[in-house]
Amino acid sequence: MDARTKIEQGKTALGIEFGSTRIKGVLIDYEGNVLATGSYEWENALVDGIWTYDLKDVDAGLRGCYTDLRRNVESRYGVTPVTFGAMGVSAMMHGYIALDCEDRQLAPFQTWRNTNTTAAADELTELFQFNIPLRWSVAHLYQRILDGEEHVRKVASVFTLAAYMHYKLTGRKVIGIGDAAGMFPIDSETLDYNERMVQQFDDLIVEHGCSLRLREIFPRVLVAGEEAGQLTAAGAALLDESGRLQPGIPLCPPEGDAGTGMTATNSVSPGTGNLSAGTSTFAMVVLEKQLSRVYREIDMVTTPSGFPCAMSHANNGTSDLNAWVGIFQEFCELMGVETDRGTLFGKLYTHSLSGDPDCGGLLSYGYYSGENITFINEGRPLFVRTPESRFNLANFFRVNLYTSLGAVKLGMDILLKEEGVPLERIMGHGGLFKTPGVMQRYLAAAVNTPVTVMNTASEGGAWGIALLAAYLADGRRSGKLEEYLDQRVFADLTGEAVVPDPADVEGFEIFTWRYTAGLAAEKAAIACVDW
Repeated sequence: MDARTKIEQGKTALGIEFGSTRIKGVLIDYEGNVLATGSYEWENALVDGIWTYDLKDVDAGLRGCYTDLRRNVESRYGVTPVTFGAMGVSAMMHGYIALDCEDRQLAPFQTWRNTNTTAAADELTELFQFNIPLRWSVAHLYQRILDGEEHVRKVASVFTLAAYMHYKLTGRKVIGIGDAAGMFPIDSETLDYNERMVQQFDDLIVEHGCSLRLREIFPRVLVAGEEAGQLTAAGAALLDESGRLQPGIPLCPPEGDAGTGMTATNSVSPGTGNLSAGTSTFAMVVLEKQLSRVYREIDMVTTPSGFPCAMSHANNGTSDLNAWVGIFQEFCELMGVETDRGTLFGKLYTHSLSGDPDCGGLLSYGYYSGENITFINEGRPLFVRTPESRFNLANFFRVNLYTSLGAVKLGMDILLKEEGVPLERIMGHGGLFKTPGVMQRYLAAAVNTPVTVMNTASEGGAWGIALLAAYLADGRRSGKLEEYLDQRVFADLTGEAVVPDPADVEGFEIFTWRYTAGLAAEKAAIACVDW
């Protein structure tokens, strides 16, 4: 069956992921082949000290992304899609969207980037004896309770962004287990919220005069392969402004970008891992057993099937790096040199390979916001060098690429060096890996493990959620999710593994020492630079 026929007959799967700077849609067949893509650019805003998106922009972005994809399908295949075998939505994990009983928004949408929940996260971590990161939904909710915010008494629903969009498309308050693991601790035995901790939380908030019950306001947990509802007429109208898309399409459970990243890299079995590099950067390692103790630097989450997974999550990834590339683009325009941003990224990244393995003594922090792994609650992008540093273009971009992995490496060192977690392979994906051989080499040095990047790496989480939709529509007959991915999606995909270079490994360790030692300078910048 050719691609046009598959689209006409609805034997396809659609995935849409809300990333930090781009909403992307990917249409695939049931073997994971990409048929068409669409996108919509957007950006978060710092409003009254809160990193947020206006929910009206969320709706507009969904329509804009789907319209771009639909037009690309029409242009390429001469047919307008009216149905799919299944579809799914995913988004940045964590955060806080609170609605009342009539689905009215009660407070600004707080994204994963906000670190204004220290008191709540610390108290809940102590209560549960389980690490509760600052960005988790339960930390945001409890902080609102601690702060006595008036809206809390009206809360009827708390969502992540993916679960919220799924609710708007289907009317069902459900969430994929991987995304749920960014709301509240998960019990991988019951594949649900940890009941002991649910009871502890409900008892705790009563002491603050709050009558909410967590299971009543948080979405119900589902695992990969379970049907999570169908596209309603209202959902179809919201998605497709042309009015051609028909309701009734099954949806897979909505997932977070961590779960879709694992899926997109076939890193859903114990002993496998992946690193997603973008506005935030995070590494995931699927575990055979729980860690020996609680680490505040490590999130304990799950795969879309419910396997326990350790996450080293850095709030800050490529934002500062992208800003520097923008400076060089502006310089090119000033000099009358015609170039595009993609070419600049490729040239500058590749040139960094000629730099020193330790970046020549340069140091950079791309801290646009607070960084939980280093226990810093605000951000100041910072570049530092000494008079003896080897300051040249190659080292400058090498250090900015290294630092996009800096905080993540500290978490990975805990897993690999302190806990001795076995890691058979690590897969890289996301836009940072578009330039061949650069970030792949640096990541291999950071974790001292071979790194593979497949030719699908740049499709990222949108392809991952499309795969989860395809698994719902047709993949379950192949068995478990990991069997579907192994046997039908990744069986013929190729990717070259890069083995760590000993000189790069040593250089990255020296950089990491400087990165750790220099955190005092970052803290001083936060204290002094406040204009």
